[in-house]
Amino acid sequence: MPDRIEKLCNERGLRMTGQRRTIARVLSESEDHPDVEQVYRRAVEIDSNISISTVYRTVRLFEEANILHRHDFGDGRARYEETPEEHHDHLIDVQTGQVIEFRNDEIERLQERIAAELGYELVDHRLELYARKKKAGP
Repeated sequence: MPDRIEKLCNERGLRMTGQRRTIARVLSESEDHPDVEQVYRRAVEIDSNISISTVYRTVRLFEEANILHRHDFGDGRARYEETPEEHHDHLIDVQTGQVIEFRNDEIERLQERIAAELGYELVDHRLELYARKKKAGP
């Protein structure tokens, strides 16, 4: 059974080679927001013939087809996730690099209200919070 990303590729008419299927599978199974190097390392474990350039080209193709969403979380690496069906925001742990997805209705309403107060209709937004764990008390 095709994974989510492979299914989207087929729906959008992208030609799926064996290597693209492997890369799609790696991305579909990712629970983090991997960069191209991480995708490459995971893909090579499945198919040792995949090159880093193939991963770069495939990720770019998936991004252009709006199958993947690219993020820059300030660590100098482009990181990717499957284009979400529902909006969510991100909290990035600046010490570990962990990315936590969240949704908060109060923040969503506040953003709409701010845009309206300034005479605008909000059409899209991206919220990234950069944080570190609080130190334990005395």
